[in-house]
Amino acid sequence: MLKTRVIPCLQLIGDSLVKTVKFKNPAYIGDPVNTVRIFNELEVDELCFLDIRATIENRKPNIEILQQIANECFMPLSYGGGIGDFETARTIMSVGFEKLVINSQAYSNRELITQLSRHFGAQAVVASIDVKKNIWGKYFVYIKDGSEKVDIEVGQYAKLLQEAGAGEILLTAMEKDGTWSGFDVELTKKVAESLSIPVIANGGAGSVAHISDVIKNGHASAVSLGSMVVYQQKDMGVLVNFPDKQELEKALK
Repeated sequence: MLKTRVIPCLQLIGDSLVKTVKFKNPAYIGDPVNTVRIFNELEVDELCFLDIRATIENRKPNIEILQQIANECFMPLSYGGGIGDFETARTIMSVGFEKLVINSQAYSNRELITQLSRHFGAQAVVASIDVKKNIWGKYFVYIKDGSEKVDIEVGQYAKLLQEAGAGEILLTAMEKDGTWSGFDVELTKKVAESLSIPVIANGGAGSVAHISDVIKNGHASAVSLGSMVVYQQKDMGVLVNFPDKQELEKALK
């Protein structure tokens, strides 16, 4: 098991696995259950699934596909997308997921973070923050799959979510999503240094060197991988994979 968590983060739209670039143009990847079987064989430590359209389409989570994923999966699972109330969250946990990822509701209903944290424990609540940098270098927080900008500074927002009871922050640099160009190390460091809870860096991974960079220089506690684990290489076909663990261990020392 790797000391630093390296987590495949897989995007869903309903029951289909997809991958976006900068939160746009979702490309079909395949069947999520078959993908879980491959990650079982690759012995990854943790998996995250995000239904990226559930909230803006006003849909509840697809419990049937989540049940199938949980039944097949050998490792801890987290899920986000369309979790708007406690009962929905409890249903997701009851089918076999260990963590809940809350994005839009974390902004509009921060009490939900507190309620979930008190009931399931802070370790089960991941607050998701999507961030975009403007041309002047200022970071803005977005909700609803990156479609709505909100007027709050990212560091301040992360602190509020920590205070509300979140046990981790999933921090996504929107302009890096699907680009293979490396993480936003500056953003990650800015948020990680302001918190006492782990920050999972997300968006931009294209190599083991990128992972090492955001851990060592961005002070991330964990990293999330998307395109890198569902494609052969940039601009090449689908291939579910995972970086060589010995190479990762060496790079993360």
